[in-house]
Amino acid sequence: MDLAAHYLEEAQRQLRGHKRMAEGAIAQLSDEELFRTIDAESNSVAIIIKHLAGNMRSRFTDFLITDGEKPNRQRDTEFVIDADTTRADVMNWWEQGWTSVFNTVGSLKPEDVTKTVVIRNEPHTVLQAINRQIAHYAQHIGQIVFLAKHLKCSKWETLSVPRGKSEEFNAGHLKLTYSKGVITDPK
Repeated sequence: MDLAAHYLEEAQRQLRGHKRMAEGAIAQLSDEELFRTIDAESNSVAIIIKHLAGNMRSRFTDFLITDGEKPNRQRDTEFVIDADTTRADVMNWWEQGWTSVFNTVGSLKPEDVTKTVVIRNEPHTVLQAINRQIAHYAQHIGQIVFLAKHLKCSKWETLSVPRGKSEEFNAGHLKLTYSKGVITDPK
C-alpha cells in the first residue's frame, strides 16, 4: 500500500479510537457530572466537548482551501456553557464536530498528504495538520477520561485492561467484553 494512503487510513483509525474512548467515559457520567467542574480553573467534560467541537468544525471545514482558524469561530465562547444547555446539545456538538473530521479526512487522497494547508496563518503539510489535530484531540480526550474517572470514583468502569489484570490479559486468560464503549471483565 502507498505510504500516504496508509497514513490516511491510520489517522482515521486513531481518530475513531479517540472518539470511542471518550464516548466510553462520557457514557458513564450522569447529566450533572457531565457539566460539573472540579474547581474554579477547570473545565467540565461538557466544556471540553464544546471546545473540541468548535475546533473540529474550524479546522476541518474547507480544510484544503481556507485557514483552519475560521474568522467566524468564537473560541472564547467554547469555554462557556449556558445554564439551559442539555446533554443532547453537548452530544449534538460532539457528533457535528466528528462528522466534520471524518468527512474531511475520509475524502482526502494520498496525493493530498503533502499539500500545504494553513492554520492561524502558519503553513502545514496535510500530514502535519492532521497530526497536530490528533495530538490536540488526544490531550483533551485524556482530560475527559481523567475527569470521568475522578467523578465516578469506585463506580468507574475501565476503558482498558483492569488494574491488576495485565499478566492475565497478556497470557490470554482474561476475556474482556466491550459494551457501550466500556471494556470490562465479564467475571
